[in-house]
Amino acid sequence: MREATFNALHSLGEIEGARVLDLFAGSGALGIEALSRGAAHATFVDNDKSARTAIKANLETTRLEDDAVIIASEAIAYLRGSPTFDLALLDPPYTFDDWANLFEILPSRIAVAESDRAVEPCAGWAVVRMRRYGTTVVTICRRIADIEETST
Repeated sequence: MREATFNALHSLGEIEGARVLDLFAGSGALGIEALSRGAAHATFVDNDKSARTAIKANLETTRLEDDAVIIASEAIAYLRGSPTFDLALLDPPYTFDDWANLFEILPSRIAVAESDRAVEPCAGWAVVRMRRYGTTVVTICRRIADIEETST
């Protein structure tokens, strides 16, 4: 699933040199994958101390810690006033149901959302690709303004 998702992002030209946000980071696997595929920097956000400890250890193991920052914060709270990103990786718990609000304040051009169901972004976003992998649905979305800019 992760390999297929990142292959799709690569074909869209969205990884190389990107500033990445790994929101609800957990172990940091998604952000670390982006860094290993050429992203310039990754910001990992998780409010769980054990998750942040795992991210730190995984970054050290992969020797990618110089290209990353780990933030202790609740996801939605972090987004208010956060910097902008090229790519946001969103893998909240499957019980998460505040997608519209999340997309409304998400400071990113493109987003990858993982859920147990199809994710419908709010107005201003378009679904570029949606795939089901067993019980997980991966939805890649892009800001509509960015779609219009690239087509003109």
